[in-house]
Amino acid sequence: MSDNKPQAQKPGGKKTPTGDAGRKPGRGLGRGLSALIGDAAPTPVAVVPPTEKTETAVAEKQGGLRYVGIDQISAGAFQPRKNFAQEELDALAASVEKSGVLQPLLVRPAGDGFEIIAGERRWRAAQQARLHQVPVIVQPVNDVTALEIGLVENVQRADLNPMEEAEGYQRLIDEFAYTQAELAETIGKSRSHIANLLRLTGAP
Repeated sequence: MSDNKPQAQKPGGKKTPTGDAGRKPGRGLGRGLSALIGDAAPTPVAVVPPTEKTETAVAEKQGGLRYVGIDQISAGAFQPRKNFAQEELDALAASVEKSGVLQPLLVRPAGDGFEIIAGERRWRAAQQARLHQVPVIVQPVNDVTALEIGLVENVQRADLNPMEEAEGYQRLIDEFAYTQAELAETIGKSRSHIANLLRLTGAP
């Protein structure tokens, strides 16, 4: 899902999305997801595993959450993580089957359904456990924010391998005109860490 707003030229010829919906937040994701999405940041909640009576596409809100049909959710286009270890998914699926999804997915509207911003591993595990619905929090964020959230969530959990992390940073540079300094501030990593990882991509 891409913004259709016109783009403004930055000094030096780079383009960056205009308006509040498309600009770089510049809020320092190194401080955590709540610094970016405020009160809507996912927090652990006890969720009863869905039953046959909960098979509607989107159920009523409960405690600020929505229960969404699992088939109405798709993997995020800006998910930096490419590899999901089957052994880890098996363990998580067993936990989900027993206790339900304990932390809601963060999603954004996409067509008639929703696209994952954060929580794809939980979604995959819920599919494997054959749940009908999962708890979600809906945030209508733009592409750059979706990529930032996906990166910081995975970086904070050490879920990305070095190449996945590097490719995520490179995508922010290529598609959203980030500088290495801006990446370091946004993600909460040192400039040397960013520079060293970017060498893995082979980009000039």
